[in-house]
Amino acid sequence: MTDPRIPTARLGADGPEAGVQGLGCMGMSFAYGPSDEKESRATLERALELGVTLYDTADMYGSGENERFLSPFFRAHRDELLIATKFALATVPEDPTRRIVRNDPPYIREAVEASLRRLDVEVIDLYYMHRRDVNVPIEESVGAMADLVREGKVRQLGLSEVTAAELREAHAVHPIAAVQSEWSLFSRDIEAQVVPAAAELGVTLVPYSPLGRGFLTGSFARAEDLTSDDFRRQQPRFTGDNATANAALLEPIRTIATKHGATLGQIALAWAQRQAEVFGLPVIPIPGTRRPARVEENVAAVRVALDEEDLKLLDGIAAQVAGERYANMAFTSAGRE
Repeated sequence: MTDPRIPTARLGADGPEAGVQGLGCMGMSFAYGPSDEKESRATLERALELGVTLYDTADMYGSGENERFLSPFFRAHRDELLIATKFALATVPEDPTRRIVRNDPPYIREAVEASLRRLDVEVIDLYYMHRRDVNVPIEESVGAMADLVREGKVRQLGLSEVTAAELREAHAVHPIAAVQSEWSLFSRDIEAQVVPAAAELGVTLVPYSPLGRGFLTGSFARAEDLTSDDFRRQQPRFTGDNATANAALLEPIRTIATKHGATLGQIALAWAQRQAEVFGLPVIPIPGTRRPARVEENVAAVRVALDEEDLKLLDGIAAQVAGERYANMAFTSAGRE
């Protein structure tokens, strides 16, 4: 009988094997409008059945609600999966709607203890610095994170939205297992410096939003197609003339999808998975979904083999994308590289 589970990739130079595709869990309780709890829990279970073992969350997703939501699933399957969560985006007491970045050691310790309580586990498998505060030396932040490893609260360390130089500085303090950054057919800036540095250091790349926040699947064509509480309505790429221009960029993806009998999303994910071969490092994309049928579709992308003609057609898309990734690009590495 054919094993339905996906292949694995190593998480960090000396880390555990994880399914070559992970699951972004943010949308199950945050950012993408209303969700169905029963369906989200069924999605988690189906993903695990298919070999997805890296589950990604963060303390800021719903102000801790996402971690609480995932806790029963994590505890029920603790020895079968890897828990990844993040710290750094904190609320301002006088204005809970505003986020600031904190990387100072006292805050890191406060954050990890809170995440451990919400997750109701003794150790976090992969603990990320979600965003970088340039006012705190990265050696201090990673030093504090390394203390958590020594204390047995965290197994591996990760960074999100960092530059190649920041990755090298951090890795000199303590081995970094993974870098999580936006990487897709629409967002390829990290290929210039971050990805080569990760390959050199033995760091796994974990692309978030490999489906362009769903836009690459063709599931919506403009912000107005989304519910009023969906945060994508505020992202420049999905509004006005930018949305119109970017929707036209899906045509080569449609052509290739037809050729392979695949969906647009599967082609976008197959491209992301192919980057492991291109750059010579483990790549574990974490597409987010809250529907079992969609996780089945996403996982099937690992068996879509793109040829050189396909890659050539896809290669020029990112350079034509209109609009920034975020309305506030200060929360990304783009301006620091």
